[in-house]
Parts: sequence; C-alpha cells; structure tokens
Amino acid sequence: MTIVKQILQTKGNQIYSVLPTASVLEALQVMEDKGIGAVLVMENDRVLGIFSERDYARRGVLRGKSEFVKINEVMTRGVYYVGPEDSLDTCLAQMTDKHIRHLPVVENGRVIGLVSIGDVVKSVISDQKMLIAGLENYILGTDYQK
Repeated sequence: MTIVKQILQTKGNQIYSVLPTASVLEALQVMEDKGIGAVLVMENDRVLGIFSERDYARRGVLRGKSEFVKINEVMTRGVYYVGPEDSLDTCLAQMTDKHIRHLPVVENGRVIGLVSIGDVVKSVISDQKMLIAGLENYILGTDYQK
C-alpha cells in the first residue's frame, strides 16, 4: 500500500507559497508558472491558509473582487493536513469528506510537501494495476509482466 511519503518521492516535495499580503494576481501567476492548482499562504514557515483556483472563482470573481485584492481576503483558512506516513485512503477520505483537492504534508510541525487529488488518484490507479498483475501471475502461474 502506497503512503504519502512515496508520492512525494515520485513527484517531489516542492512547496509553492505566497505571503498573505500578495495579490490574487501574484498568486495566480505563481500557479500558472508552476502548472499547479493551489498555493499555500505562508508567513515565517507557518501555514495561514491555502489559495486555489476554486477560491479565486468563488471568493474572488463571483463576489466582485479584483485581481489586486490581497490573498488573505479570499484564501481558505481552515487547512487540513496529512502526514508522510498516512495512507492514500486517509487522503481520499479527507478530500472527499471536506470537499478539498489539496493537502499539505506536515512532518514534525513543518510542511514538507503538498499532494493533490490528481497525485492520489494516479497512485491509487498504479497500485491497482500492480495488484491486478500480481493476481494474473498467481492465477496463470506465470511471471506475466506489463
């Protein structure tokens, strides 16, 4: 069973963040430059919130806020976390229950990465393919490899 630490080893543990005083436009630019859907809002290594494309749509554009508004006015403040030893099931349960798509990974009180729903689903599919191949090997009595 794959755990969060293994996802970070595969995808890397880059952490992209902005200050709470950054503008929405600055955060969106970071997201565009890095090809990501969310950035952490941090100050002095402390997570204050998270800002996603969904936040921009719902708390920004739909409420008539300009792209120059400060990120701390539109970010999500209640941030949920996972640890590096947590399972993919734990991630999926949190993401489903809380209706979120990104989870910071925290170890010893420090953010060490961020996993997205895409990262988790990709890993779950990979695990399932390996399980199926193993079952095929067992049933067929061969070393069937794909």
